[in-house]
Amino acid sequence: MALHAGSSSYTSPLELRRYGTLVGSTLVALASGTNYLGTRLRISNTQLNIIVGVYFSGPVWGRIVDRRGPRILLASGFIMLLIGYSGIRLFYDHGDSITKLGQPGLSLLVFCSFLTGFGGNGGLTASMNATAKSFPDRLRATTTGIVISGFGLSAFFFSTIAKVFFAHSTSSLLLLLSLGTSLPMIMGFFVVRPVPHAERPDDDEAFLHAGRQDYTAVSQSEIYEVPERNRVIEMSPSRSPPLPKSFPRTAESTALADIHGKTLLTSFDFWLLATITVFLSGTGLMYINNVGAMTKALYAHGNPEFNEAEAARYQGEQVSTISVANFLGRIIIGFSADFAKSKLGFPRSFGAAIIALGFVASQVAASRIEVLDRLWIASFILGLSYGGLFGLFPTITVDWFGLAHFSENWGFVSVSPAIGGNLFSLAFGRNLDAHDPTLASPAGEVSGRAIGDAAHQCLQGLTCYVDTLKLTIAACSLAFLLSLLAGWREWRRRKDESSVVWDAGADE
Repeated sequence: MALHAGSSSYTSPLELRRYGTLVGSTLVALASGTNYLGTRLRISNTQLNIIVGVYFSGPVWGRIVDRRGPRILLASGFIMLLIGYSGIRLFYDHGDSITKLGQPGLSLLVFCSFLTGFGGNGGLTASMNATAKSFPDRLRATTTGIVISGFGLSAFFFSTIAKVFFAHSTSSLLLLLSLGTSLPMIMGFFVVRPVPHAERPDDDEAFLHAGRQDYTAVSQSEIYEVPERNRVIEMSPSRSPPLPKSFPRTAESTALADIHGKTLLTSFDFWLLATITVFLSGTGLMYINNVGAMTKALYAHGNPEFNEAEAARYQGEQVSTISVANFLGRIIIGFSADFAKSKLGFPRSFGAAIIALGFVASQVAASRIEVLDRLWIASFILGLSYGGLFGLFPTITVDWFGLAHFSENWGFVSVSPAIGGNLFSLAFGRNLDAHDPTLASPAGEVSGRAIGDAAHQCLQGLTCYVDTLKLTIAACSLAFLLSLLAGWREWRRRKDESSVVWDAGADE
């Protein structure tokens, strides 16, 4: 039996820093999620796929931030984003001259794009790391979901600014991007940092184990000035502090709290999580990257008067729908997962099955929608599910493998989108090629349409891509089954650990 002290004045300085970190991390994430290239540069899809390599910076950035804290990443992100977007702006303003350089000019453009990707990924990694280590387990999915929702909203945020203020000046927009993405990194350099908390014994140990250099900005007196558990007056003291039932300390749970490196890469749970992420994120990226082609295909089908401007408007509506739903999904899943674990006792990993069902529903809907006005339904469900995926899976990574090497471990898991996205996008491209009007129809059949680049536009509506959707439906269905397996494994593990702990307590 315990009586809690009522005063909270002792912890207010840390609380201010903690929520300052949350706000700063969200702004950094908002600045980290956009990667622009001028279409005037005529970069092909094959060349753009090179930029997917930025996903592989995750483990590198993660290892650095786990060992050295977020400041190195934020400073690097400032430099990379400023140089990268400024370089892209230079290419846009002088694109015709620079592309005459041939391969060297293209290599320099790709390098600038890599800088924006690496810098943005570094900012996101730093903000996620600081947030995950600043809040207790019962709020971890909620707070990390809020931060990563900023990343999901980034494209919508900057595209809205572009429409309102820079509708006819892409060069001005790129200047805004160079400043609007880099300056928040400097702000984060001074604000974003892990803030210790002492709600649970296991949380304190995770902080200490994660590296003292992460907390140089907070003095030891602040960390242990009034620890939460020291504000509890024990009325019936026992021989040892009580163990929270939701996180029993056994040999197995202690080992799970620090899985990384080679041990992580040989873990069945890691490959299970990565496989689910490949299928779901691959489906999401395929849809997001190709919703423009889907929109054009539906718009062109049965429409003899193709209007390029109107088609672009429909494309923008789909992108905006996905972005807003993506943002909402990341926030909703965070609150839901924390509630399910702290109030209902369910492992957060069961939420992956719900997310997978959302992906299945989105693909089934898209495979049956033949009218453009209804495509938003599939886009909204897809965006909600895609946001839920990246709002939940970082916290599952902490639950399964521990907080000490969270960013490095999540970096390895987050390589999966590069694999899945390329595989499914390749399938989508092949499906479109199979219905290329220059191959499937006589040239005269498309000559009457004012479709700009008609030779590279499928005109058959849903038929252009439905076979790819059948593939993603199967992949997401398999991910659903694997998600059930993941949830069941964690539930069984927690049940076994609880049994071991309480049996040991009875023996004493």
